[in-house]
Amino acid sequence: MLAATARVARDLDLAEECVQDAYASAMTAWDRSGVPDNPGAWLTTAAKRRAIDAIRRDAALRSRLPLLVVDDEEEEPVHPEERDVEQLSEAVPDERLRLIFVCCHPALAQEAQAALTLRLVCGLPVPDIARAFLVTEPTMAARITRAKKKIATARIPYRVPRPADLPERLRAVLAVIHLLFTTGHTAPTGALLVRGDLVDRAMHLARMLCDLMPGDAEARGLLALLLVTDARRATRVDADGRLLRLKDQDRSRWDRAALAEADAMIVSSLRAAPPGRYVLQAAIASLYAEAPAYDQTDWPQLVALYDSGRPRSWRSTAPCPCPWSRARRLRSRRSSGLKATSGCRDTSTCPRSRRTC
Repeated sequence: MLAATARVARDLDLAEECVQDAYASAMTAWDRSGVPDNPGAWLTTAAKRRAIDAIRRDAALRSRLPLLVVDDEEEEPVHPEERDVEQLSEAVPDERLRLIFVCCHPALAQEAQAALTLRLVCGLPVPDIARAFLVTEPTMAARITRAKKKIATARIPYRVPRPADLPERLRAVLAVIHLLFTTGHTAPTGALLVRGDLVDRAMHLARMLCDLMPGDAEARGLLALLLVTDARRATRVDADGRLLRLKDQDRSRWDRAALAEADAMIVSSLRAAPPGRYVLQAAIASLYAEAPAYDQTDWPQLVALYDSGRPRSWRSTAPCPCPWSRARRLRSRRSSGLKATSGCRDTSTCPRSRRTC
């Protein structure tokens, strides 16, 4: 609903206000006349109408107060390339993915891009976003507020980037989808371990991104990582709702179709180019899933994948410094019995890239 309203308002703050007004109006209207057959469509229409009314009021104000109108020479010139923007909008039918690209503007810090998108586009509450970034709730709230103020101050428009500008925003878009999936895969709050709505939304966005950029290995790697991870959804808790460790899960209940789809993407990505963060993580997760039993995991190959480049941080090209990654790598070494200097250093000769593992 926010994405559809922002497309009309072309202003994220205005769109958010209109959505909130629509919810407030629904409380009164629905109490008086009952809940409509399609509540979502009712709310979206109400929010878009409020956005249109606000735009008309603003236009009337500017026409009556010419001193507030920006001089013609300060207006941004219209470029012929703007036609490409409309073509891209038609090529991306998903409003939410389009708005993610808009929010991931390079004028914002990458952490702010992801946080703002998770809040406005994906609807995550601030406490959950703060836990995903390992910061306090006030810190995250201030970060989101600063990002919104910068959008208003810098007059960053609601505009889908041109095709040539997509690569510089792709890393942040991938991070947003990954964080959205992670929040749903292991919910930070609530009684349920998994929030299926967030997981399914992230999977849908990852597929849409692969369709938009089919030649990007990291986009395929992210989708493969999500497929492998979600294939175990039905076996992650026992009958009493307690978390089951990987070695205690019933592997016969894993989604083999999803694992096979992910494996094909991982192999093609490893063959195509030096792997990035998501391709490596997907390959590592797939190796765990391929083993008939936990004790039969290919530990030497896991160490080879860790040593081939290590999972990368989405904020930079440096090896991922997170302690969980280092702990998994050390555990793989202990299980394999390899020394610190062992392991393949080149994924171009990695057995997995030749489908022999």
